[in-house]
Amino acid sequence: MTEQRQDAGRDTAGEAGGAGRDAVEQAWAELVETARRTVREGLVVGTSGNVSVRVGGTVLVTPSGVPYDRLTPGDALGVDLEGRQLFGDLSPTSELPMHLAIYRETDAGAVVHTHAVHATAVSMLVPELPAVHYMTGILGGPVRVAPYALYGTEELAENMLHALRDRTGCLLQNHGTVTYGDSLSQAYDRTAQLEWMSRLWLTASSLPGHTPTLLSPDQLREAEERLRGYGQRRS
Repeated sequence: MTEQRQDAGRDTAGEAGGAGRDAVEQAWAELVETARRTVREGLVVGTSGNVSVRVGGTVLVTPSGVPYDRLTPGDALGVDLEGRQLFGDLSPTSELPMHLAIYRETDAGAVVHTHAVHATAVSMLVPELPAVHYMTGILGGPVRVAPYALYGTEELAENMLHALRDRTGCLLQNHGTVTYGDSLSQAYDRTAQLEWMSRLWLTASSLPGHTPTLLSPDQLREAEERLRGYGQRRS
């Protein structure tokens, strides 16, 4: 029965949105591993947070309320950019409006949303995370905080888009983080860096009588330019 279910899921996935079956299977496997990583590395608790990746005109997304360690290839779930479910038996995450808003407004290839502790704490204290470190450059500048709105709503998605203007990540007030990138690995790395910088700012701000030094706009621009060429280039 499980094998039949998985095969049926693959057949449907392979036809959806013009995406090839192999591409969908590979993307789903990477999505599940990324979602599990958010739990392992303490960025979410239980089934909180969610992950998505775009394959052609199809968005693969984690389902609502299912522990990530229970997800199988047969659980693959895909929607189009309007939110219409193309394949999968499970219901998509309640935060689907946020994910789709990013895909419709940017060229994002993947989105990661977490409830990371330090970043969420920062979202409750200041309107933006300032330039505490040069890695701020990978997110496009000081990280804005989107005003609070009920989870899963279009209002939250709209607030998030304003905070993401010219940025690849933002904080959601009293809620968590959202980052996007060309790939799941890039989106995840930006999430991890945002959580680390939030922890850094909280630590530096905790000493009475001292104010953390911040990078100037010129210093940050210089760092951004250098970060564009960071890493290995594939021939």
